[in-house]
Amino acid sequence: MPDSTAMSDWFLQQGYGVRFEWGPTGARQLAQDAACLVVVDVLSFTTSVTVAVEAGTRVFPYAWRDETASAFARSKAAALAVGRRAATSSSPWSLSPAALRQAPFTARLVLPSPNGSAIAAAAGDSSVVAASLRNATAVGRWLTRRGYGTDDRPLAVIAAGERWPDGSLRPALEDLLGAGAIIAELESRGAGPLSPEAAAARACFTHTPDVAVAVAACSSGIELARSGFADDVVIATELNASAIVPVLTDGAFNHGTGTGS
Repeated sequence: MPDSTAMSDWFLQQGYGVRFEWGPTGARQLAQDAACLVVVDVLSFTTSVTVAVEAGTRVFPYAWRDETASAFARSKAAALAVGRRAATSSSPWSLSPAALRQAPFTARLVLPSPNGSAIAAAAGDSSVVAASLRNATAVGRWLTRRGYGTDDRPLAVIAAGERWPDGSLRPALEDLLGAGAIIAELESRGAGPLSPEAAAARACFTHTPDVAVAVAACSSGIELARSGFADDVVIATELNASAIVPVLTDGAFNHGTGTGS
């Protein structure tokens, strides 16, 4: 039987400039050999990050929504985002992008997320960019202008997915489509070659006739809409509405400089 180290090399998608995987475990695996991780959590971590950073807020990702999150926020002199249903007039910031648009401005925000934040934490020495359907074109442009997505500087697009009740990963259509949008943009700008995994994600996006309709009608979209958060789905499917590229710097997502057009 091959040893575990040799076996892990099989899953790095080596030889490809643009790679694709799922969840924190996939992120840790590909981070071993990727210059940059692109985190995609459409409903709603990375969508919320773009909305907050658009407003000028520095966003600190945090993997846990428990008592340690409050201590972490205090250590960063930051406001703490709560769960969607826990938002109040005194704590108006939450993982809901619609709520973030309406909340008072805060310069620093801790945004707990067991999916998107956990992937950012798994990046190791790799650069980290927050991407979504809202900023796919801007992210693809930013990455290729900096030479990412080549044999010498491979990048990994990581779809966050959701969680089943037992804690296992639930691959989520909205994240597959978001990842595919970014990969399609990267390929159009000469990045690559694409791994078979990345090519399949791109094909999912390019062959979906109406991405907004698909996200609204998928399991995650229906769950949010029936829970009273249909506006979050609308914001998340504003394809290429944002030119913001949130880049993780000193522990917080800030607007990447020099995005240009």
